[in-house]
Amino acid sequence: MSDEQLVDNVEVEAPPEPPALDPETVARRAAALARVRKFGDPVLRTRAREIEQFDDALLDEVQRMEEIMNDALGVGLAATQLGVLHRLLVYRVQADAPVAALANPEIDWAASELEAAEEGCLSLPEVLVDVERPIYVRVCGLNEFGEPTMVEASGLEARVIQHEIDHLDGVLILDRTSREQRKEAMRTLREAQAAA
Repeated sequence: MSDEQLVDNVEVEAPPEPPALDPETVARRAAALARVRKFGDPVLRTRAREIEQFDDALLDEVQRMEEIMNDALGVGLAATQLGVLHRLLVYRVQADAPVAALANPEIDWAASELEAAEEGCLSLPEVLVDVERPIYVRVCGLNEFGEPTMVEASGLEARVIQHEIDHLDGVLILDRTSREQRKEAMRTLREAQAAA
């Protein structure tokens, strides 16, 4: 069948294919992903250290992280994914929103209501697993200038922040999924490494 399928004797249109990326975007994404640490790198299992100095070097680090996240077509990135053991993350869940940076983030409160959703990770190429997380969180920390900030997040924003804080604690999505999905993810990672 082409773009239409017959379901219960009713003709429905199949979902559209995602748009193909232009060659320049593909090249930028590949270059950005090459800078992201991958599964097996010990830094991904290391707890990051608190940031104590807020200076131009930190602002440069935030800008570099933003550029890599954007070029990799990600929605969040933790410093540990670039091999830097700083408690620093950047994220943007809406294309037209500014990128937010959180230093020394701590989850101050999390709702008891949980939701499972599929998550991927720039450090785990080709892997998608179901992860259950609180739907609402309140996170306290500092912005890139060292000023106190608080984020009350829900939905995708809450999920992304929790995912990146996990990275800062040395926790991966593989640690938060079922045994069956973890086994399948490990198989996918081995196949990807063999192909590379």
